[in-house]
This record gives sequence, C-alpha cells and structure tokens, in this order.
Amino acid sequence: MECLDTGGPLRAEVLNGGSFWRLVLDAPKGNILDASMVGALRRMFDKAAETPDLKGIIIEGEGDHFSFGASVEEHLPEQVGDMLAGFHGMFRSALACAVPLLAVVRGQCLGGGLEVAAFCHRVFAAPDARLGQPEIVLGVFAPVASLILTERAGRSRAEDLCISGRIVDAQEALAAGIIDEVHEDPGAAALAYARHNLLPRSASSLRFAVRAVRQEFSERFFERIAALEKLYLEELMATHDAREGLQAFLEKRKPVWRNS
Repeated sequence: MECLDTGGPLRAEVLNGGSFWRLVLDAPKGNILDASMVGALRRMFDKAAETPDLKGIIIEGEGDHFSFGASVEEHLPEQVGDMLAGFHGMFRSALACAVPLLAVVRGQCLGGGLEVAAFCHRVFAAPDARLGQPEIVLGVFAPVASLILTERAGRSRAEDLCISGRIVDAQEALAAGIIDEVHEDPGAAALAYARHNLLPRSASSLRFAVRAVRQEFSERFFERIAALEKLYLEELMATHDAREGLQAFLEKRKPVWRNS
C-alpha cells in the first residue's frame, strides 16, 4: 500500500489508485490532536486541494479510539493563542480543499476529536462509540463545536452537549444527527460508501458540489470562528476559572471555581 509523508503522527494511505486517502490519527491510545497532529492534518488538506484526482478522504483513529481531543497542555495561557490559530486553521484548510470527508469513529471521540469528526460530510461509527464536548468540565468552551454541532444536530442538541459536557453513546448520537450511520465495522462501511457513491463521480464536479452545499456554512464559519477565537482568548482566558479548570485537570484534582 502506498503511503504519503505527512510530517507528523498521521498515517496517510493511498487507496483505489489515488482516488481516496485514508488519514489515520496514529498516536494511540488517545490520538491527541496536539500541534504536531493538527499540523499534519492541515498539510494533508492543503495537499488535497492540489490533488485533482482525489475524490474523498477517510479519517479515523488508530487503535480503540478516534481521539480524546486536543492537547490540554496547549490550552494553557502561554500556548493557547498558537494552539487555536493552528487548530482553526486546520478547519479552514478542510473547507478550502472541498474534498468529501468521511469520518470513522470507534471508542471515544471527544472534544477536538468530535469537532474533526462532525466537520466531515459523513460520519460512520461503531456501536461502542462515545461522543461528547467535555470542554466545559475544564472551564472552557469549544469554538468549532459551537458552530458545527448546530449545523449537524440543531441548536437544542448542540447547546445540550456544549453546555453540559455530557457524553452520548452511538445510538443517541445517531438519533441526534451527530453521526450518520452505525456499523460493526465502520471503516469498511465508509470505504464501501466511498467506492459506491464517490468513485463513479467526477473529482472536479464533486468539489463543486461540496463547495455549493457548504457555501453558506463556509461563509458563516470563516466569520464566526474569528469572533469565537477572540472571545476565547481575550475574555475567557482572562478569567480565573478557565485557568483553574485546565490546571486542575493536569494536576488530577477537582477544580475550585470562583465563578469568575
């Protein structure tokens, strides 16, 4: 099997003679979306934009889990500005490449991991999948999820997940529209979908279709993610509780909230 160099802990496999790529988050057990992983994903989305024969990208996690989410250490005040710029830049590149994205979710898919999966056009999950946005438990919020979960699941369900931080199972996620299909082997199901529905199509026309169906969302995303990034950096990170929640997680203790 041909593989591409990603420059990070991301494995890129070429399928069907180059019609598809499989991008595997290859840092088990948690497949943490740290700067190295995010940078590798962004490079592959940028490369996809310059690969005219590419018809789809399948994204999955190595091992038992999709991803535990972004690096908590990189959320600390001295790193969070660079972290958010890189993380949000990855989603900008994903939108710009306009290639159909299919997510394969097994086990835990949390925080930034759920943001990546939900951003895909089709999400295939295993029965053991557990999905959630637990950022609020750490005293922070999820900018990308605040936008994409509203698109996928509607405002009420997005608010529930982002405000409560609770974890849902595959069946609840399916009913909510957070995922699209549940299979014992979601990887095989995603590849079958790609081969049946994408392979016979024009790669060029697929990109126009992706751009068209996401045009309104893309415009709103580019505008709103900048505003949410500013809210996060200039207001949230100025509070005691945001810093306390992150530090308490790293120190494996319960946070002591001041409610300010």
